[in-house]
Amino acid sequence: MRIVRDFPHKVRHIENIWIPLPDGIKLAARMWIADGADTHPVPAIIECVPYRKRDGLRFRDDEMHPYQAGHGYAVLRIDLRGTGESEGLPDDEYTPAEQDDIIAAIAWIAAQKWCSGKVGMMGISWGGFNALQVAARQPEALKAIITVDASDDRYNDDVHYMQGILLHDNFSWAAAMYAYANLPPDPEIVGARWREMWLERLRHYKFPFRIWGAHQNRDAYWRQGSVIENYGAIKAAVFAVGGWEDGYSNAVPRLASHVTAPVKGWVGPWGHTYPHNGLPGPAGGFLQEALRWWDQWLKGKETGVTHDPKILAWMNESYAPDPCAQARPGRWIAESEWPSPRIKTQTIGFGRNTLGHALESVALAVQSPQTCGLTSVEWCSYGGSDGDYPADQRPDDGMSLCFDGLPLDERCEIFGAPVVELAFAVDKPVARVAVRLNDVAPDGASTRVTFCVFSLNHKDDQAHPQDLVPGRRYTARIPLNYIAHAFLPGHRLRVAVSTNYWPMMMPAPDAVTLTLFTDGCHLELPVRPTHAPDPAFDIPLPEKAPHAPGHVTREGSSRREARLDIATGGITLVNHKDAGGYHFSDIGVTSDCKALEIYSIRPDDPLSYACEITYEQMLKGPDWEARTVGHTTIQAHATHFRITARIDAFDGQTRIFSDEEAYDLKREYC
Repeated sequence: MRIVRDFPHKVRHIENIWIPLPDGIKLAARMWIADGADTHPVPAIIECVPYRKRDGLRFRDDEMHPYQAGHGYAVLRIDLRGTGESEGLPDDEYTPAEQDDIIAAIAWIAAQKWCSGKVGMMGISWGGFNALQVAARQPEALKAIITVDASDDRYNDDVHYMQGILLHDNFSWAAAMYAYANLPPDPEIVGARWREMWLERLRHYKFPFRIWGAHQNRDAYWRQGSVIENYGAIKAAVFAVGGWEDGYSNAVPRLASHVTAPVKGWVGPWGHTYPHNGLPGPAGGFLQEALRWWDQWLKGKETGVTHDPKILAWMNESYAPDPCAQARPGRWIAESEWPSPRIKTQTIGFGRNTLGHALESVALAVQSPQTCGLTSVEWCSYGGSDGDYPADQRPDDGMSLCFDGLPLDERCEIFGAPVVELAFAVDKPVARVAVRLNDVAPDGASTRVTFCVFSLNHKDDQAHPQDLVPGRRYTARIPLNYIAHAFLPGHRLRVAVSTNYWPMMMPAPDAVTLTLFTDGCHLELPVRPTHAPDPAFDIPLPEKAPHAPGHVTREGSSRREARLDIATGGITLVNHKDAGGYHFSDIGVTSDCKALEIYSIRPDDPLSYACEITYEQMLKGPDWEARTVGHTTIQAHATHFRITARIDAFDGQTRIFSDEEAYDLKREYC
C-alpha cells in the first residue's frame, strides 16, 4: 500500500457545508475541493450514505476523498436525511424520497460556481445501491457512477432475502441500524439544538425489521429501487466493482451484461470492502482506476477506459479452507465481451452420490440436522479478520446429500454462475434447500466455491409462492453465485445439498425430508478454456491518502465461538463483533462500537431457533457524550416469529429515552 500525500492540486477541506432541499431541510456534507475551483470549476463526486461523515466513516473517507479532490475534483460526503448532522428524520432505506433528496442535491451542486456542471456518484454498499437507483432516475448532471459491493436486485441479492429465503442478516442488520441511526448530530456542527434533534430521531425511528420482515415475497416494495427491473433506464456510465467473498458479487457480471450505457466490471477475491483495502488479497489500485473513470466521463479526457476489457476478475485457484485467510492463490483474468462467447456450459449428471460417472437412476433422501451450516456462518464477509470466511465444509457435507466427481486429470476453470437443477419431492408443504459447489482436495478438505440458499416454494413465482404437495415430483433450477475458480488436477467437484443452512437462513416451520431423483438432477458449469488468452489490462498497486489523525482508545476483540450441548446436540453460536474505539484528534471526538450476537438451535427442532442481539454505540466530544443501546430478540414459532426490540439512549450517564416493542411477525413461506 502506497500512502500519497502530494497531489497535482492542493486540496481545501471544509468540515461541513449545508445543501438546501426543496422542502427546507438541509443535508450536511463534508467537502474536499481542488484549490482554485472558484475560478476554474471542477466536476463534483458525491457519496450519499447514513454512516456519519463526521465520525462514523471519517477514517475511511480521509483515505479516499482527498485523493480524488487532489486530482482536480470537488468531493462531497453527504449524510442522508436524518443521519449524522443532516436535518430531518431518518427513514427506511432506498426510498423514492431518498432518491429525490439526492437528485435535488445533485442539481444544487451542479449549479455552484466551483462545479463544472458535471457530477459523478460513488459508494460502497448503501452508497452503491443509491448510485444505481439515482442513475436510473436520470438526473441531467449525473454523467457517471462507481457502484461497489451493491446490488441490482433488492430481493434476491441483498442482506434481507436470497431466492425467497429469509436471511438472519436481515434481522442482525436491523439490529445494527436500530442503534446506529439513533445517534445524535454533533453539537459542534448543529449547535445547541443537537439534543432536540436527537430526541426527534429517537421518537421517530423504529426497529426496521418490522418493515423488512413484513415483505417476505417479491412485491412492489422490493421491485422499487431494483434496477434489474429496467437496466435500460441507466444512461450514466457505470463502473461496477465487487468481491467474491462479498454478498453482492452477482450484480457486477449482471450489470456488465445488461446495462446499455458504457459499463465495465471488476471483481476481486475480497469481502465487503473497497479494493484498495481488499481482503483476502491481492488488493488493487481502486483509486487510480476510479480516477481513470472520472477523468473519462466527467472531464472528457481519453484515459483508455472505453477500450478496457468488459470485465476483470480474480480467478481463485484450489485453496485450503481458512476462515481468516489473508490472500487467495490465483490470477487476474479478463473478457472483452460479456457474456463471453468462449465460456461454454458443461452439463454433468447426478448418480448415486456421484457426479458424471457411474450414473444410476435412484431416489435419495436427506433430512439435515437443524445445525447444518455452521461452517459458513455469514452471508457476507467483511474481510476475514474475525473468521468470517467459510471453514472446512466436511462437517456440513456429512449432514448433506453429496455428489462427487472423479479426481480431475487436468485443470478445470469456471467463470460465471453455475446452475444446479434438482428433481425432487418433499414431505412438507414448506421447504427450502441449500446447494453448495465444493472443491475437495486429495486430503479430503472441502472448500466452498459457491452456493445458494433457495426456497422451493418460490421456484416458479417469487411474488406468489405456493404450497408444495407432499410426495409430488417437482423440478427446480437453482442459480449459484457467480464465481471464477480453477479446480486443480487431483481435486474433485462436489455438489452438497442440505435442507438447512443455519444460521445463515431461518429454519423452516417443520423439519423436512427432501428426496432427490437423480435421473432429473444435473450441474451446469460455465467452463472457460484453460489459460485462455486475456486482453491487455493492468491492475495497479493500491494507493490512498493518509487516514484521519488520532489513536485507538480501546482495542476491539471480534471473534466467533460455537458452544455444543452434549446432551441435546444443541449449538449456541456467539459472535463478538467489537470494533473497539478510536479518537479523532482533529475534531476531538471519540467513537466506540461493540455488539454481541447469540444464536441457538437444537438439531431436531426448527422451532428451537432463537437469536438475541445487543448493539452499543458511543460518541464522546469535548463536553458531551451520547450512547445508544439496542437489544433485539427473535424466536421461531410454527406460524410466526416473536420479535422484541428495545432502544435506550443516554446523555452522559443519564438515560433520556427508552422505547420497547414486542410483536408477532406472520410467516409466509419463511
